[in-house]
Amino acid sequence: MKRIAITVSIAAVLAATRLTLMGQAGPPPQAAARDFIVVFYDDERDVDGLAAAHGRAYGASVSHLYHSALKGYAATISQARLGDIRRDPRVAFVSEDRPVEAVAQTLPTGVNRIDGEISSHYSSNTWNIAVAVIDTGSGPHSDLNIVGGKNCSNGISFSDGNGHGTHVAGTIGAVNNSVGVVGVAPGIPIYSVRVLNNQGSGSWSSIICGIDWVTANASSLNIKVANMSLGGAGTDDGNCGNSNSDALHKAICSSVAAGVTYVVAAGNDNVDLSGFVPAAYNEVLAVTAVADFNGQPGGGAAATCRSEVDDTSAVFSNFTSPGSSDEGHTIAAPGVCIYSTWKGGGYNTISGTSMASPHAAGTAALCIGTGACTDATPSAVITKLRTDASSQPFSYGFVGDPTNPVAGRYYGYLIYAGGY
Repeated sequence: MKRIAITVSIAAVLAATRLTLMGQAGPPPQAAARDFIVVFYDDERDVDGLAAAHGRAYGASVSHLYHSALKGYAATISQARLGDIRRDPRVAFVSEDRPVEAVAQTLPTGVNRIDGEISSHYSSNTWNIAVAVIDTGSGPHSDLNIVGGKNCSNGISFSDGNGHGTHVAGTIGAVNNSVGVVGVAPGIPIYSVRVLNNQGSGSWSSIICGIDWVTANASSLNIKVANMSLGGAGTDDGNCGNSNSDALHKAICSSVAAGVTYVVAAGNDNVDLSGFVPAAYNEVLAVTAVADFNGQPGGGAAATCRSEVDDTSAVFSNFTSPGSSDEGHTIAAPGVCIYSTWKGGGYNTISGTSMASPHAAGTAALCIGTGACTDATPSAVITKLRTDASSQPFSYGFVGDPTNPVAGRYYGYLIYAGGY
């Protein structure tokens, strides 16, 4: 099964051995440096100053500074000085910078399948809220309403050089203009938050930079929903990362507290999502993938770009265990052979839980923007989306949902956008 792998290796910076003179041995090489995220206590007021002080005292090479989602910085730090930084009484914990990948499998019936075409905003293209796409960047594209953004990757442009983020953005909000495709929330303002480069590479530190920007601007820019079709290994400590030193979790919790609903891909490894973050975090809506080839319930449609069975859980999709805490924040959406916008102004068909997540993000935006979510706090939005999905008739669902389950697996109910 082919997929776009979006990974990054932690850099190893080896100290060079000095030449020796007069038979004297040079100093022993220092331990290899690695990438870390240093998290200060929340009452720290001088993030920049303390990060700079650590750079001078301990040789920390700072790459990102965080002020809103958490207080701290990302840096390359020698193993020999890591203990010194951890012992600083102003440091809450140090988190290892981990690899991350965008969750896409291969090369839009999806909007039709979740009844997005009958929503009240399908033809209006008018919105009082915005969505952030935290990805490889989004656009530029004539079918998208990109209104700004932030680059936390290399360079200064928040445009997309990969294609993945633009595809996600199109499913969320492609404009209803008789050209190309239409999104679940047509024409919604999208902020392109680029955290992965043209090759799709990034790290937790760049992801947190994006979350930090969203958190800082959520109120002024009215960003109510953020989509993250990416992830990597990790678990939920049930304490917003404070017990297992997970900076990504802490950042997302702070952003959720600022009123942003996070919708994330469940992952494409056909395993329990409890070991895949951010999907495992209870504060987010984790989205599994469903195969659908004709936009209609009932099954029986011929497969198109992949040899899967119509109206069944996608063979690659992660899931959760029935009865686990993760069941309470999991939902399903179309994620196989999804046609959407692509870099360079074009369109493309690809598959993955990356493609399922934006269907749910667009639906969350619909619910908030139309006022159907009378309580727009993230936990209430997630509860309403899951409740409305579970209230649909049996014929609306798919093989693998809770009314027609696969033994030992919970994929959630298929999200429903038609009521908003």
